[in-house]
Amino acid sequence: MKMKKYLIMIAAAALAFASCDMLDKEPLSEMSPESYFKTEQDLQLFSNTFYNNLLPKSPYGYQSDHYVKQTMSDELHGGSYRIVPNSGSGWSWGDLRKMNTLLGYIDNCEDEKAVTEYTALTKFFRAFFYYEKVKRFGDVPWIDKELGSADEALWNPRDNREVVMQHMLEDINYAIENLPAPTTQFRVNKYTALALKAQFCLFEGTFRKYHAGESTLKTLPSDAKDYRFYLKEAADAAKQIMDSGKYSLYSTGKPDQDYRDMFVLEDSDSNKEFILSIKCDYGLAIFHNGTAYGLLPSQGRIGATRKFIDSYLMKDGTRFTDKAGWESMEFAAQVADRDPRLAQSFRTPGYTRIDGTDILAPDLSSSCTGYQTIKWVMSCKANGGDSDRVDRSTSDLPVYRLGEILLIYAEAKAELGELTQEDLNSSINLLRKRVGMPSLTLGVTADPYLTNPSYGYTNPKLLADPNLAIILEIRRERAIELAQEGNNRWYDIVRWREGKSIDQPFYGLYFPGPGEYDINGDGKLDYCLYEGDVKPDSKATSILKIGSEILLSNGTSGYVEPHKGETHSFNENRDYYYPIPSDERSLNPNLTQNDGWDDGLDF
Repeated sequence: MKMKKYLIMIAAAALAFASCDMLDKEPLSEMSPESYFKTEQDLQLFSNTFYNNLLPKSPYGYQSDHYVKQTMSDELHGGSYRIVPNSGSGWSWGDLRKMNTLLGYIDNCEDEKAVTEYTALTKFFRAFFYYEKVKRFGDVPWIDKELGSADEALWNPRDNREVVMQHMLEDINYAIENLPAPTTQFRVNKYTALALKAQFCLFEGTFRKYHAGESTLKTLPSDAKDYRFYLKEAADAAKQIMDSGKYSLYSTGKPDQDYRDMFVLEDSDSNKEFILSIKCDYGLAIFHNGTAYGLLPSQGRIGATRKFIDSYLMKDGTRFTDKAGWESMEFAAQVADRDPRLAQSFRTPGYTRIDGTDILAPDLSSSCTGYQTIKWVMSCKANGGDSDRVDRSTSDLPVYRLGEILLIYAEAKAELGELTQEDLNSSINLLRKRVGMPSLTLGVTADPYLTNPSYGYTNPKLLADPNLAIILEIRRERAIELAQEGNNRWYDIVRWREGKSIDQPFYGLYFPGPGEYDINGDGKLDYCLYEGDVKPDSKATSILKIGSEILLSNGTSGYVEPHKGETHSFNENRDYYYPIPSDERSLNPNLTQNDGWDDGLDF
């Protein structure tokens, strides 16, 4: 009941304080700030909108080299598909205005303890807000006060990212110092703030390392902190969480299902891995779309790429791509004896829904590549089966979890060249232990699959790094552990300067040619592929004509290629940032445009 009351308060607050889109333009409606913010309840109700407006509500994010839909996003198409919008595109500041309003009037409250706590909470969300802006646009104006319609600061230029990052650090350090200890995973606490700090410092550190000398960093001042500063901050923040004893990886001792089960928990209150999560509830109509994404063709037919599936290790820790003939393995052989997280993230032979009995093969009508996701797919009995509908999933959504913190720590230490075996044992190897995988050791050799220009990383700064081998393995671990969680993969590509990953082919299942296929080995024919105009008489579940109903990379054989004939590319001199909308630049000529983007304005 307490949680339900809290959620109702969030919903009420969200209605009361609907977002505006400008830094300054609209005054607070139907209330006077001078007469508000008097009590802790006022502060709570107002700040509840930050939870509602800012935290991600979907388990899936942008398409990437690892996940595609039937219709490619403009980001994947690249080229002329990406244009400067007139408005929108993430250049919105209404939530920031609300934060600065609260901070400007918070001293109206005479409860000093509440003032300190809600100042800390608001500064957490301001850092969260700016992290999203820096990832997307690079340099942005730093605004730390409520602006009126005649305020000259409305015409401020963009501040360089060093200015913004240092302000973010000030905000988040205040939040860490003054937020309370955790009482529930559904409210921000000091460890949530540490998680955000670890996250954005890792991003900034690796961005500066791999973009050094590039136009993406041209506005940095000469006295800016170097990448090592931010990586050390990331590692230190992550280590504080790890050493706190407050969190532990979710495990019931079942390595073949614990990873999957963690993402379909409807009541995750007792799950000590989640540092911050969003409580979903059928009765209160608070949902996400995870189950429908994995089941319904109407949701874009999302599927993993063969490139990603091939990167999973064997269950014994050896590399799948070292096996003879791996490139042309059919599905059942390809996914046999792999890292258990593969079968807990995608349909593989023997798959059944939670609480179901029917063995289900990958469905090309629901997944354009054939590698069909199951990570967020709830029990077939959840909410009386209603969870299978669009936007009806009620499992709790993690925003920050210990698994990501362990990955951040290991990556930061590896990028610094300071990673020890003890560090691996307290981070990556805990993740592997949960699923019964062998430990990772510092003596690993670089995997040629992960550096092959056809499907690997190609940044020269990475390839020349003396710690290449272990960095590659940590990146592999990150991709697998955080699969299908938000925009992680897209922004990993951005910070590592690996845009060429988008230029690589997006392939799916392999078919050697026309014929009938029992792809999951359950004794039932799943697909019949044929050429010509005569549809064969087959008992297969799906009968598909090659060249129209199914596209294969070699014409009549090869990999499923859902976007065959379509171009996709990444402009290295443009696409690491999004463009500033042209209307915003027209309103404020002091806003410069990001390199490579033509908005038709001559200033």
